[in-house]
Amino acid sequence: MESGKLAIIGGGKLGSALAEGMIRAGLIAEYRIHITRRNAELLKPLADKGLITGSDNIAAVKDASIVFLAVKPWQVEEVLGSLVDSLAPSAVIISLAAGVSLKKLQEASGDRFTVFRAIPNTAVAVCESVTAVCSVNASEGDIKLVGSLFSGLGIVEFIPEDKINAATVLASCGTAFALRYIRAAVEAGVEIGLSPETAVNMVAQTVKGAARLLLDGDAHPEAEIDKVTTPGGVTIAGLNAMEHAGFSSSIIKGINAAFRKTENK
Repeated sequence: MESGKLAIIGGGKLGSALAEGMIRAGLIAEYRIHITRRNAELLKPLADKGLITGSDNIAAVKDASIVFLAVKPWQVEEVLGSLVDSLAPSAVIISLAAGVSLKKLQEASGDRFTVFRAIPNTAVAVCESVTAVCSVNASEGDIKLVGSLFSGLGIVEFIPEDKINAATVLASCGTAFALRYIRAAVEAGVEIGLSPETAVNMVAQTVKGAARLLLDGDAHPEAEIDKVTTPGGVTIAGLNAMEHAGFSSSIIKGINAAFRKTENK
């Protein structure tokens, strides 16, 4: 964003992570971000970095060209409804709340604004998020603007709204799933003699490197696995033990269980 003011309504974990990421990526000057939460004192670390902080949502959205809604899903419609009359006519609304449809967002805003749903993950704070986006009433310019914002914070995927729940599970919940693997691998590393600090660094970098092999190339994960799996070797012994314990099956079951939860709220 070269100009304009940006408001983040809801400075909790995700809203604050979004602000941190935008600052880190240099997407917008700190003084042009206005972020709110009920207890504004908790935003002091962001205020110390030059962001405008407070608890007044109306003041935050005044003259803002982009308004992020980072409140809890059950609060979105009420909060948005309370802001509608204070929004600039050309404001773009981006909801980060899971489970709140574009239709509900349109209704809450009086169908007067361009509305997006965006589902980033907490790695947005370090500009390594995967963000799924869908929209209604969006011009090519709006889509380009929102795409440029989120591409500066990682990877952005524009998808149909009926795929948002799947994307939420795979990319947003997926952060926790990946970290659970890392935690287990670190515990195993400690058991076989490494210090916790060394194990964390080694496992995290290994996962980062494995991901980079896929993101920078076009190989299937199994092709990369084959490169380090020699007949009768250490890797295949470990992989087979994991599979006998249900490794792949448990991941697939976990993702499907999370997806069913999104569909049955």
